[in-house]
Parts: sequence; structure tokens; C-alpha cells
Amino acid sequence: MRDGSVAMADLRAEKRELRLRALSSIGIVAVIIGGIHYGGYFWAVIAGIIALSSLGEYYRIVNRYVGSKRKGAKISPGVGYIISLVFLLAAVRENAQAIVLAMILSLCVCGVFVVEIFRRQMTGGESYALSNAGAIISGVLYIAVPWTCMIMLRDYIVGRQMLITLFMCTWGCDVGAYIGGKLFGTVKLCEHVSPGKTVQGFVAGTIGSLLMNALCIYYFSLPTYPLILIGFICGIGGQVGDLAESLIKREAELKDSGRVIPGHGGMLDRFDSILFNGLLTYLVLRVLL
Repeated sequence: MRDGSVAMADLRAEKRELRLRALSSIGIVAVIIGGIHYGGYFWAVIAGIIALSSLGEYYRIVNRYVGSKRKGAKISPGVGYIISLVFLLAAVRENAQAIVLAMILSLCVCGVFVVEIFRRQMTGGESYALSNAGAIISGVLYIAVPWTCMIMLRDYIVGRQMLITLFMCTWGCDVGAYIGGKLFGTVKLCEHVSPGKTVQGFVAGTIGSLLMNALCIYYFSLPTYPLILIGFICGIGGQVGDLAESLIKREAELKDSGRVIPGHGGMLDRFDSILFNGLLTYLVLRVLL
């Protein structure tokens, strides 16, 4: 009898969790689609908030990992925030010169070293320049640069439609992978990184992305090529991006990156797939258009 009560309690808790996730997802979709629709500074602000919130979660994860491996060690995320803001503002000003970005990254590394010089001098011997520089730069490249690409993508001739397609395909992939994994998942995809992922879920996620891609192409009355590529990118790249974030959390021994989104966890948990998708989509379309 007691086992039955526990099972019922677990079932009710799972239903509450699903309702919470559904409501949060509706809110996220409304904010993202609204931001893309209005574009300009409105979209840049939304993208910037998500990017910097995700970056903060990433730095907390890295701090936890570095601190556990090397007692007392920590990174200095301030430089990463500043350099990420520069990237995001450069996207708004349509200044995406490769040489400028290379110089910014170089200055970022220099800034980290300056911080560590002062840290070692003030503490009498403690500094973390190597781990700090790697963590700061990886956070900027992993999170800020893809969101910068998505800000710039909005300024394309059909940028609004492409961005909406990008997000809809990403969400279609997430839903397809979840349903496919729940109903048919038997073969583990990458059990040492994310035990819940299955090959069947991966295939269903790719199909979900392609189906959503077809709907967007039909709805927007746009040429199939090159938009069909977004479906393939989101179907494959998005799931790899999800695995990448799972890898980061597993190394830091964390379940979620944060708690800012009810039912989902952190910003990085919810927008991990779009990082790979946004970067790859921008690069492909820059080459083709």
C-alpha cells in the first residue's frame, strides 16, 4: 500500500513538472518570436540577456569544476562579460570584421593576464592564469559568439523568417527527440555523457526538425534552398549542442546549469541546442548568400 502511495505521489510530481515546463516553454516561445518579429534593439536586448545569463551560468560551472580540481582556484568572469558585451554591441552596429574580432579576443586574453598579475601580487603567490584564460575565452566563443551571429542574422533580407525557422526547427528537434526517446528509445546514444539520450530519439529529433522546417518554408513561401539546410543543421547540430552542455555539467557534477527558468533549469539548459545551430546556420548562409 505504501509503495502504491509513493508511486502516485511520484506521478503527481511528474505531472506538475510537465505542466510547469509547458507553461515556461510557451512564455519562452512568445518572447523569442516577439523579439525576432520586432528586430533591431528589441531583439538585440533579448538575445543579449539570454547570452549573458547563459555565460554567467557557464562561468559558475567552470568555477565549480576548477575549484574542485584545484582547491581555492577560481576564474575572473568580469573580463568575459565585458568582451561578450563588445561582441553583442558589434553585432548591433553591423561591425563584424574578422580582424576586429581577432583583436578583441587577443585583448581578452591580455585582460585575463592583467587580472592574474594583480591577483598573484596581492595574494603573495596565488594565480590561475592558464585555467582562467581558457575558461574565459571558451565561454565567449561558446556562448557570446553564437548569439552575436543570431543578432546579425536578423539583418539579412529574410532574416526574420530565417531566425524564426532556426528556432522552430530547434524546438521541433527537442520535442521530437523527447517523444521519440520516450516511446521508442532502446539503444543508448551516448550513455557516458547523457544516459537518457537514445539513437531512436536522435532520429526522431532530426525528423522533427525537418518537419518543422518544411512547415516554415511553406508558411513563409520561401525557396526551399538554402532554408532546407537549417532543418538538417538543427536536427543534427542541435542534439550535439545538447550533448556538449551535458558533458560540461557532468564534468562539474551538476544536474542543471541554474534555476532561472521553472521546469527547465538555467538559461544554458534551455538554449544549449541553439548555440550550435545559430553559429552553423550563420556560417552556412554567409557562404551561400
